[in-house]
Amino acid sequence: MSFKEKFRQIKKFPGWIYYPAVWLLYAYKLLMRTEIVDPGGHLQKQPPPAVTVTWHNRLLFFPLMFPKWHRCRTMAVISASRDGQYISDLVAKLGIGSLRGSSKKKGFNALHGAVKAVQDGKYVCFTPDGPRGPRYHMSPGPVYLASQLKVPLFPLAINYSSFWELKSWDGFRIPKPFSKVTLVIGDPIPVPENLDGKGIEEYRKRAEEALNKISLSESISKS
Repeated sequence: MSFKEKFRQIKKFPGWIYYPAVWLLYAYKLLMRTEIVDPGGHLQKQPPPAVTVTWHNRLLFFPLMFPKWHRCRTMAVISASRDGQYISDLVAKLGIGSLRGSSKKKGFNALHGAVKAVQDGKYVCFTPDGPRGPRYHMSPGPVYLASQLKVPLFPLAINYSSFWELKSWDGFRIPKPFSKVTLVIGDPIPVPENLDGKGIEEYRKRAEEALNKISLSESISKS
């Protein structure tokens, strides 16, 4: 059996193995100029619970752009796959909890966990075009959850002034050294409760447009 095959059989690494990656991220952040754009002051005045959405290819610096207080009150919806396990274990070192599941696998588990998270007064964070795309197309899950739980939906964007783009389905972005990393907090979208299918689609489109609006236009045009 090749090394690659052996590696792919590992479903969970020991926790200590993620600390070097976390330290590297913090060190790399020191090379960046960072800014939080929050015209409405929502980061200060909007306590959880709430549902938040951000695009999959902007995740690298997403956790580090938030104060520890917010990270410790965030539960991220992460794929139930093996790769999702790696991500879940990594973000745990940054103080973020995880809800394992997606629309295709263990979706009920994630939904049940999201309900409990909201009841506990936490943020539930989605990458609504993940885990396989299409890129910049929002799934209805976050809108459905916000409607059922009667909480607002916040679009959040991470923008890089200069970046490398991987040849993956999402065009995953890695900011270049000394570039500017900007977290943009969009205005909350008040989702009516108990929406039917037509209503969910209407608000899904609204949320998708709102998230694309605060994301760099040149990044969206590449999709």
